[in-house]
Parts: sequence; structure tokens; C-alpha cells
Amino acid sequence: MSQAGISQNGMDPETFEQFIDQLDRYVRERLIPAERDTIENDRVPDDILQEMKDMGLFGLTVPEEFGGAGLNTTQYARTVRCMSYAAPAFRSIFSINVGMFNSAIKNGGTDAQKAEWWPRIAGGAIACFGLTEPGSGSDSAAMQTFARPDPSGNGWILNGTKRYITNAPHADVALIMARTEKEALPKNAHVSAFIVPMDTPGVSTGSPDKKMGQAGAHISDVILEDVHVPGEALLGGETGQGFVFAMKSLDNGRISVGAASTGYARRALDSALRYANERKAFGEPIANFQLIQQMLAESETEIYAAECMMADVTARADAGENILVKAAAFKVFASEMCGRVVDRVVQIYGGAGYLAEYDAERFFRDARIYRIYEGTTQILQLQIAKHMLREWRES
Repeated sequence: MSQAGISQNGMDPETFEQFIDQLDRYVRERLIPAERDTIENDRVPDDILQEMKDMGLFGLTVPEEFGGAGLNTTQYARTVRCMSYAAPAFRSIFSINVGMFNSAIKNGGTDAQKAEWWPRIAGGAIACFGLTEPGSGSDSAAMQTFARPDPSGNGWILNGTKRYITNAPHADVALIMARTEKEALPKNAHVSAFIVPMDTPGVSTGSPDKKMGQAGAHISDVILEDVHVPGEALLGGETGQGFVFAMKSLDNGRISVGAASTGYARRALDSALRYANERKAFGEPIANFQLIQQMLAESETEIYAAECMMADVTARADAGENILVKAAAFKVFASEMCGRVVDRVVQIYGGAGYLAEYDAERFFRDARIYRIYEGTTQILQLQIAKHMLREWRES
């Protein structure tokens, strides 16, 4: 990716449009033909991974002066949507860097932490984000991973297990949420965030979990056993801020999932359009049948609505607004929309949609996780309602 034309407010619009056009061709001409290899071997091919690093995809939102592309939120979401036209593994490998880790560094990192980690991330280091545990996910009060001051002096000792951590098996660095107080203090002030290189003694990962879909994207446990980190590993240099940083990062993460859902729904619908025009019944393409057309039209309508939500929430983010509620609403709608679209696509394919040799079956399995990670639909609905009620009561 060329660094020309990048400003504090994102890449120059004309330059960005050229980049998106190039990326779209790369997705269709390079990534989609590589999907079968990625799925059969359950890994992104090494040459493609290196190409993605060389293109700057791992540092999309890292400031230019630290080696990144400096994209704003709108441009980042459009990039994710473009990449998500291909198999989810290609987005997953870099999205934690951009949507979660880099966001936390931007929102809470010290100048020294930014200077140390932004160039590494822009250079292709792979990050993971450790919040969920075997006994806690959205319930941070139940978090068991604990960080205690190192009795020998400067630093901390971490112990605990994180679960379902995307990229963990091949990550270079993790952002680990850990409690630094025994009690769940008001406003989650018992949680702090730590930057932990994955080669630190005491850090290990479990075997990659077998999943319903999204072949080539890996998750596993991250196990921390008496892991010593220096004081400089504490994000922002202050305890009690980890949950705040995590939630701000999740806003970007939810935008990423919403954009991914929107891009993948478009891929599935395009596939259904092609199949409906090629498949014949009663002597004519099934695309001529009105009930098939209804499913196509409903899908197009919902994808358009998600695209409009994405444009709105990302513009608000770039304007500096608090987007917690709108990011959650976008993620809920887009992920649920994608689920409905891929279900219709299977129906349009008919019996062929249930066979593994056709893409419709894979679309159906791949899309299911979008309604779960970065906050389940139900948790986000509660969060949206909580803020609605708070605003009403305070008005």
C-alpha cells in the first residue's frame, strides 16, 4: 500500500479509492481462488500471509509516522468489508491487530508503548486480545486471571487462562485483561490491561479448537503461569483502566464484525444470483420464480440497510462521537442480517445448498459466529437498552 496522500484524518479520498479498487481485484483474483486451499489445509497460505503484510493490512490504522497507513474508521470499515467478500480467515488474521489491539494502544497506550508496538504491528506482527475466560466473558466481575505486583521489584506476575482467543496459536503479542484487585470495584476498576509478548516464559497456548466454520482462522486458550512482565507492560501505566480500554477497543471490533458480516452477505447473495440464473426448473431459470425473487429482494434490502448503518456509525466515530450504542446496534443488525441472508441462499440453492461441494453450505456455517463474538446479540441488546433507559431517566 502506498503511503502517499495519508493525512491525520485518514488517507486522501482519491488515493483511498484507488487502494480499494486494487484491493477488490486482489480479493477476487487472488484470495477467492485460494479459498479451497485455505479451507482444506485450515490455514492461510504463507505466501498470501506475506503478501497481506507487504500490502500494509496489519497496520491499516497505525499512524503514518509509525509505519502504518493511518486509515480513519470509515476507511478501515470499507477495507474490512472488501476483504470479507473472500473467506473469513483472510480478514481474521489481521483484524485483531487493527480493530482491537491497535485501538487499545491508541486509546490507552503511553508514548513509549506506542513507539514500541505500533511499528511492530505495522510490520506484520500478529496480535491477539485476551478478555474471555472459561468462566467469564461479558461478566468481567467473574474474571479469574490475576496480576499481582512482582515482589522482587518492578513488574507484575500474571496467572490465568483465556479462552476462544482468535489468532492465539500464531500471535506475537497479546493484550491480556487481568484483575489487579480482588474485589469487583465500581465501574470494573478491578481490571487492568497488560501487553504480553507471546514468547514470554510462562505463556503457552492450547491446541486450536475445532470449529463449525471459518476454516483457516484459529482460536485457542492462552495459558499464563507465573508470567513475569515489566511495569512498562501495564497499558497506560495505570491500574483499573483495562476494562475501559477493552470496551473502547470493542467498539472498533464490533464495527469490524458488522463490516465483515455485510461483506460476506454480499458474497453469498452474489452467489445465489448466479445460481438462480443458471439453475433451471420447469424449463426456465429459477430466478424467474417470484418466491425466489422475494428472497433475493429481501436480502438486497437488508444488505443495503447494513451498508447505510456502517456509513453512519463510522462517520460518527471519525467525528469523535461516542459510538458505543450505535456500534453495538450496527453489529447486532449486520450479524443477524448476514445470518438471514445465508439461510435464504441455502434455500435458493435447494438440495445443493446442503452439500459441502457448494459454497452455500460454507457460507451458512461461516456466518454463524458473527452473532456471537465481540458481544453476543443478546448482551448487546441489553447494553443498548441500558443506555436508552439511562438517557431517558436522565432527561
